[in-house]
Amino acid sequence: MNKPNPESLRPTASVDADHPAVIRFAEQAKGASSDPRAQAVALYYAVRDGFRYNPYGLDLSPQGFKASHVLETGMGWCVTKSTLLAAACRAVGIPARLGYADVRNHLSTERMRQTMQTDLFCWHGYTAILLDGEWLKATPAFNIELCQKFSLKPLEFDGTADSIYHPFDLKGNRHMEYVNFRGEFDDVPIADIIRTFAEVYPTGVVKESEGVEPADFDRDVEREVATSRVR
Repeated sequence: MNKPNPESLRPTASVDADHPAVIRFAEQAKGASSDPRAQAVALYYAVRDGFRYNPYGLDLSPQGFKASHVLETGMGWCVTKSTLLAAACRAVGIPARLGYADVRNHLSTERMRQTMQTDLFCWHGYTAILLDGEWLKATPAFNIELCQKFSLKPLEFDGTADSIYHPFDLKGNRHMEYVNFRGEFDDVPIADIIRTFAEVYPTGVVKESEGVEPADFDRDVEREVATSRVR
């Protein structure tokens, strides 16, 4: 049986499971069951659908990576939403780690394609949760509304199997391709993430505003769908 490293239960700089807002969120979202599996599933959906996915205007400061920051802003990207799920799990006594992989994203917005100049998304984040001696991958990034707009298969998590991105969307288009797993950590490896971003994305990450109109991921998705440019 896999036993958790004590750090997989303790608060860390980014996985601030001892933050009052994180504790309050976890206690409210875990549900009435005392079963860790049921609690983990409830927390997964609370993070997945309770916080909008937004990969624009990333805050790469130490504060921006904190789980509590997602609660403050009401949104996050794959790295920070997975951090919030890990923090919520730890807050209720469920061991959790942070996992990362490089993926090829075949479905993105025109703004992201122009800015990133690649379909390779490095350090995609997921949460690894220890249930009944098994570490399971849970990916709470895409909220259900985004999946519906983008014709994506929602990622479900039942606490018995991994929940990772589907290779195809509902229309049969290629979606996500895992090309490299970077490992699992007890805290966010911020320096490594920032170093890789600087190497792979020389033009930087998508800014909060570009030109006259502020960047809005949901609106960009709607435009992609309306003009049939989703790919």
